[in-house]
Amino acid sequence: MSAYETLAFSYDSLTRDIPYEQMLTYMETLLQRHGIRPETVLDLACGTGSMSVLLAKRGYQVLAADQSEDMLAMAWEKAAELEGSRPYFICQSMEKLQLPYQVDLVVCCLDSLNYVTNPAHCRQALRRVWASLRPGGALIFDINSPEKLRSLDGQVFLDENEDTYCVWRAEFDREENICYYGMDLFQREGGLWARSFEEHREYAYTVEQLTGYLQEAGFARIEVYGDRSFEAPKAGEQRIYFYAQK
Repeated sequence: MSAYETLAFSYDSLTRDIPYEQMLTYMETLLQRHGIRPETVLDLACGTGSMSVLLAKRGYQVLAADQSEDMLAMAWEKAAELEGSRPYFICQSMEKLQLPYQVDLVVCCLDSLNYVTNPAHCRQALRRVWASLRPGGALIFDINSPEKLRSLDGQVFLDENEDTYCVWRAEFDREENICYYGMDLFQREGGLWARSFEEHREYAYTVEQLTGYLQEAGFARIEVYGDRSFEAPKAGEQRIYFYAQK
């Protein structure tokens, strides 16, 4: 089963610790430091729409794209509770991104770019993002660092709540430069438990590699930061943020 077909329905309950508000505040501060005041935003690889909804609540006009129909279904339900302007959801992959209009800002959160495991597709995705931005617009995204993905090799993790039990095992293939996550999901259905399996994969992109792709795409200003910091990544940094301006 492909990524997020089953996990979509349990994703939010298993990831309650994700600090969406702090992430958005960090990105807004980063934009302020560069003198950018966006009105229109694309939440790329929006998943279940938590960031999309938060962006809408803060007054942005939001487009949100994801290639998983199941994740988008959850996002649409979440956004239906909003008062006022709601995000407009689009089912598209990153490398085939085509928006109805250009936006001021693109955000791509929670190592979503790592999930593009073909470097050629990653390069194409960044070119499509560049084309989707207005002149002077910005892209902000984060990745899991190669150090983090390599360190996960052989690790076993457990997540659970009242209705879901998830065991995932990580293996890093050094030849392919990809971290594989095998996830066994047990989800409560009445008095019974249904078992399913998903495989997630993340490519270990380096800072130099992605900086080169951004330059090829046409971005003029590229900056790299440690995890929600305003300084360059330190040795062993687990999560890295990129800021790129058209």
